[in-house]
Amino acid sequence: MSKLILASASPRRLELLAQIGIVPDQVVPADIDETPMRDESPRRLALRLAEEKARFVAKSNGGAFVLAADTVVACGRRALGKAEDAAEARKFLELLSGRRHRVYGGMCVIAPDGTERSRVIETQVKFRTLGSDDLKRYLSHDEWQGKAGAYAIQGFAATFVKAISGSYSNVVGLSLCEVDGLLRGLGYHPKEV
Repeated sequence: MSKLILASASPRRLELLAQIGIVPDQVVPADIDETPMRDESPRRLALRLAEEKARFVAKSNGGAFVLAADTVVACGRRALGKAEDAAEARKFLELLSGRRHRVYGGMCVIAPDGTERSRVIETQVKFRTLGSDDLKRYLSHDEWQGKAGAYAIQGFAATFVKAISGSYSNVVGLSLCEVDGLLRGLGYHPKEV
């Protein structure tokens, strides 16, 4: 059976995969430029980054299944990446406060024979209105660091979420229903536990 490589440094994605009995044989983060292209929609950005990450890792790992993903938080047509500092994280959270936004999860699987399948999953999230005390308290922790849109729904930011429509695991970092379907559709079956 061919091995599975996760082309991501995200510990959340590893945890999510383990939740459905999938343990990658190897983790190989893809070193690519994640800068959005001019006029690129957040949906397209999530898909392109997932595909580029998968191709980058597959290039030097023939004969393996390669799974890559990317998460983009979008407010309107604006993609909110990973905040550089607490001031930018505050701006992101102020923008999301009291509003509905979208989380796009791009994923790509490349099979050992080179067959490639990609998907974008969209989840809508509505935040309650955040007060200055909420922001101060949240930003006093490091949870916002390294997170698209400066929040982790599975952490303290869960207190901000008023409603969600779509895949919860997508907001965490990987839509489990979709990734399971993509892997199985290409012939990957997890080892029996």
